[in-house]
Amino acid sequence: MENTTPQEQEIEKQVESSTESTEGQPIEAEKTETKEDSIDPVKKIQDELAEAKDKYIRLYAEFDNFRRRSSKEKLEMIQSANEQLLKSLLPVLDDFERGEKAFKERNDKESEGFFLIQNKFKKVLDQYDIKPMDAQGKDFNPDLHEAITQVPAPQEKLKGKVIDVVEKGYLLNDKVIRFAKVVVGS
Repeated sequence: MENTTPQEQEIEKQVESSTESTEGQPIEAEKTETKEDSIDPVKKIQDELAEAKDKYIRLYAEFDNFRRRSSKEKLEMIQSANEQLLKSLLPVLDDFERGEKAFKERNDKESEGFFLIQNKFKKVLDQYDIKPMDAQGKDFNPDLHEAITQVPAPQEKLKGKVIDVVEKGYLLNDKVIRFAKVVVGS
């Protein structure tokens, strides 16, 4: 026992103590305990492997969700990057529309130049996918319209519908950037 390592000494002590405690028991019981001990490490390793696989799958799914969410956010950011600038240009478009009403009867060079500039401005806004809302005569929708006032409906079929549009609403990529200010029939 002098030339043995501490691990070997520990094993010998366990063997001696197990033989002393199992002297009255049959040898078969001793064999089943060692089989269970040999199965435990294998089962333990299998459980650890299953846990590691589960962690890997969850981590991969989480990363995939992150990648999708990031690309979606990036796309939305690109689409609406100029939203504030385009919002500030909408009053200019309103002024063009008011000027159009004033210049309709005139056929001189100033009105022609005015209409050319207005058309060019509208084309630029169309490039950025800004679309005016068509609210006249439609059902009032609080997601698209802002009711300024309610007036008695001249006809029964106009109740709950937009009777007049005070200020046009606009959409940017099908997202409301300015609500239409409307008069609703009641």
